[in-house]
Amino acid sequence: MLTIGVAWSIGARAAGQAQAPARGGLTPIPPNPSTQEPAHKTTYEQVIKMETELSNWGRWGQADERGAFNLVTPEKTRQAARLVREGVSVSLAHFASLEKAIDNFQFGETKHEMWNPGGQPWNPAVARAALDTISFGTHDGTNSHLDALCHYSILRDGKATVYNGHPQDLDEKGCKANAIDHMGPGIATRAVLVDMPLLKNVPYLAPTTPIYPADLEAWEKFANVKIGSGDAVLIRTGRWALRAAKGPWNSAREAAGLHVSVMPWLKQRDVSLLGSDAVNDVQPSGVAGGSGEASNRPVHTLSIAIMGMPLVDNGYFEDAAQEAARLKRWDFFMTVQLTKITGGTATPFNALGVF
Repeated sequence: MLTIGVAWSIGARAAGQAQAPARGGLTPIPPNPSTQEPAHKTTYEQVIKMETELSNWGRWGQADERGAFNLVTPEKTRQAARLVREGVSVSLAHFASLEKAIDNFQFGETKHEMWNPGGQPWNPAVARAALDTISFGTHDGTNSHLDALCHYSILRDGKATVYNGHPQDLDEKGCKANAIDHMGPGIATRAVLVDMPLLKNVPYLAPTTPIYPADLEAWEKFANVKIGSGDAVLIRTGRWALRAAKGPWNSAREAAGLHVSVMPWLKQRDVSLLGSDAVNDVQPSGVAGGSGEASNRPVHTLSIAIMGMPLVDNGYFEDAAQEAARLKRWDFFMTVQLTKITGGTATPFNALGVF
C-alpha cells in the first residue's frame, strides 16, 4: 500500500525565501558574490519581463496542460532509443529518507510501517504475508520528485494563475488544472547529464554556487554534446557527494544551482524537462529587489508557470555520472513514468537512464 503525503505549492513557497536560516541557524544567507557582479546581476523587474518573453502559453493550444512535454514527439523518442548501446541501466532517483535531518521532513515525517493481512497492526507471530504502508511528502527535501505544472503560479490581473493561463484552482483534494494526472503517462527521451563538478575538477560545488549560460556551453564543449529540442537536462551539482562528506544541511535554502540568466538559453534550446540533484535554483537566487517566488525561486517560477517545463528536484545522478565518465558519453536514453496522483502537485521521480 502506498500513501503519499502531497505537499501543496502554497506550503512549498515557504522554502524559497531569499533571507533564510543558514544550516538551521537564524543568520540570513547572503547571495553568492558572483550574482551581484554587473555581468550577472539580475533584477526583479528583469525576471518579470522574462514572464512575457519566455512564455509558452498557447503554444500547444489553450487547453494544454502538458507544457514542454509536448516537445517529446514520437520521432524524438525513437531517436533517443538509439542511444541504448551498452544496455546498462542506472537509477536517477533518491527516495524519501527515514533519516531525521535538516534537509528532510519539511512536509511531514516519512513513515514506513509493516501490517498484517486484514489491516491489523504488525505482529510477526501471526504474519503469513509481507505487507507495508508508507507515507511521505512528495516535495520532501530528500525525495526525488517531478513538479506538476500547478506547483507554482504567477499573478495576472491580481489573480494567482498557473501555466497556460489556467486559474490556480485548488482545494483540499488537489489542483483542478495542470495537476500531475493531467500531464500524460510520462516521457521517454534523450537526457543530457551536465556534471558541473567534473567540469570544474572539484568533488562538488559549494552551496550558493551559481551556474551560468557560459557554464552550460563550456560543458557542451567538454562533453561533445549539443542540447536540443525535447532533451531532458540533468544538472549535477554534487549535492549528494557533499552531503556524504560533510553531513546534511538546509539545501532548500543554501544550494548550488542555476542562475536565472540561464532561462532564455533553456527556452532557446526547447528543453522538455530540467532536473537537478538540489532545488534547480541557486539559493539564494541573487535576484535584486522584489519579493515572492519571482525573486526567491525565479527558475522554478519561469520554468513551471511560464514555460510549462517540469522540474525534477533532488534527483540522484551519482550513478549516471560514474557510468557516463566511464564511457565518456554524457547523453543517454531516459524513461520517466508519472504516478497519476489525482490533483497531485508532483510525482515521485523514479526514472531510469539507459546507456
